[in-house]
Amino acid sequence: MNAKSDVRLPAVSVIMPVLDEERHLRGAVEAILAQEYAGEMEVVIALGPSTDRTDEIAAELVRADPRVHTVPNPTGRTPAALNAAIKASRHPVVVRVDGHGMLSPNYIATAVRLLEETGAQNVGGIMHAEGENDWERAVAAAMTSKIGVGNAAFHTGGEAAPAETVYLGVFRREALEQQGGYNEEFIRAQDWELNFRIREAGGLIWFSPELKVSYRPRPSVRALARQYKDYGRWRHVVARYHSGSINLRYLAPPTAVCAIAAGLVVGVALTPWGLVVPGGYLAAIAAGSVPAGKGLPLKARLRIPVALATMHMSWGWGFLTSPKSLARKVIASRRPAVLDTV
Repeated sequence: MNAKSDVRLPAVSVIMPVLDEERHLRGAVEAILAQEYAGEMEVVIALGPSTDRTDEIAAELVRADPRVHTVPNPTGRTPAALNAAIKASRHPVVVRVDGHGMLSPNYIATAVRLLEETGAQNVGGIMHAEGENDWERAVAAAMTSKIGVGNAAFHTGGEAAPAETVYLGVFRREALEQQGGYNEEFIRAQDWELNFRIREAGGLIWFSPELKVSYRPRPSVRALARQYKDYGRWRHVVARYHSGSINLRYLAPPTAVCAIAAGLVVGVALTPWGLVVPGGYLAAIAAGSVPAGKGLPLKARLRIPVALATMHMSWGWGFLTSPKSLARKVIASRRPAVLDTV
């Protein structure tokens, strides 16, 4: 790329919401700073009240590179962190990265090109789950399987095309300003909710498999269950807040929870035939785990059905038990938090 073309590259602000990320923060920031992008770049880390060495590591990163800055996020909540980082940043392209996400080397350059080529307000790609032990590898396989929770392209891959939402996202700043940033009432599903508003305003959300971010799965069954329960819970809030935003794939996990529960009750109380439904479910995820685990060690393959069941049941239960009080809080605010200075 020649010097003339370098000058035309838009400057980029990378925003990171961070809480208890001592394990991955340094590597995530180093992957950003090593990007094959000749334009100007800054990294703004929004620091929540971590209980590990996250703040210390962030301070070291700031001292080591003048492109790295931090802002406080006393609430510890992701959407508040994102809005604080957007407000503190200054460039026309805004790249969201999580503290445990690892950008591929040409991620930013490719995203900037796609924004120009497609005219999209937000572009994103594949959430490339990668584990560091047998359990995490099993979760990664479950997340990228077509029998995981939904079959969104950012999980399973696919052709470049318009999308409902994308993983993380690379935004035009004016799109964020127009929408007032992230709605801070959405503790989870804030990406989906923001992208819905952008689409409702006529903006294009674009998925491309050229973009890839490595993602580290949750390290235990309990942590995975909590994560997916929250996903289901807040996805139901989105459905209440934005009528027409739900589709059949989001209803599959809660339907499965109800069917399995009913089958168990009937099977125990009335007739063994009721156990056909839960038995069929177990057989289905066991069969689906075979292609999902191709190439993995045996111990990881054996854990895939557990990961799938945890994801399905937790997401479904969260969706079914999502309290209406959450929706009332969100609907009462009606407008997202306004970015008064960006």
